[in-house]
Amino acid sequence: MKLIPRDEQFYDIFAQVAARLTGSANLLHEIFKDPSKVQQHVASVKALEHEADNLTHDIIDRIDRTFVTPFDREDIHALAGELDDVVDLIDGAARRVAIFHIGTPRKHGVMLSEILLRAAQCVEETVAKMKDPKAVTGANRKLKLLEEEGDSVYHEAMEELFRAERDPIEVIKWKELYDKIEDAVDQCEDVGNVLQSISLKNA
Repeated sequence: MKLIPRDEQFYDIFAQVAARLTGSANLLHEIFKDPSKVQQHVASVKALEHEADNLTHDIIDRIDRTFVTPFDREDIHALAGELDDVVDLIDGAARRVAIFHIGTPRKHGVMLSEILLRAAQCVEETVAKMKDPKAVTGANRKLKLLEEEGDSVYHEAMEELFRAERDPIEVIKWKELYDKIEDAVDQCEDVGNVLQSISLKNA
């Protein structure tokens, strides 16, 4: 019998951060589909990023205040950091669309942001099931496939950009946007790897 119960609220807070991640990825996808609404969506992404930051700080503070955590403290810290990094990358991509005054959507921007949205949804589903090792393993495999799909589309996007775009400023803008989205997809895979590690340690 455990005299001191584990603080299970960590799971709920992680789920709240993951929900902000999916929400911001969905807004980024909307931005790339229709840049005309960029200002409104960028403000919404920033609000979600701020909420995710506050939740992440709550997790870090809770580590110091909790006597018995549901899994290793360093793993809690690592998962919080990886999730927060994805939201930050999405926020950075959204703000760049506004800063660069992107007015016309591009096919590969839409495709990459859609892959990122699917990766974010997978992360959210996995965080909700992180106590289930089988579910985590399956999701981690799916995130790896999404990362590979993102790589493929990214390379297509870069090839077309440097082949077809004659305006060097547009090349610079879109290269940075594609880089940011690809980084965010990669980061989702990193979240999956941390979840897999936690799952294996606690199986």
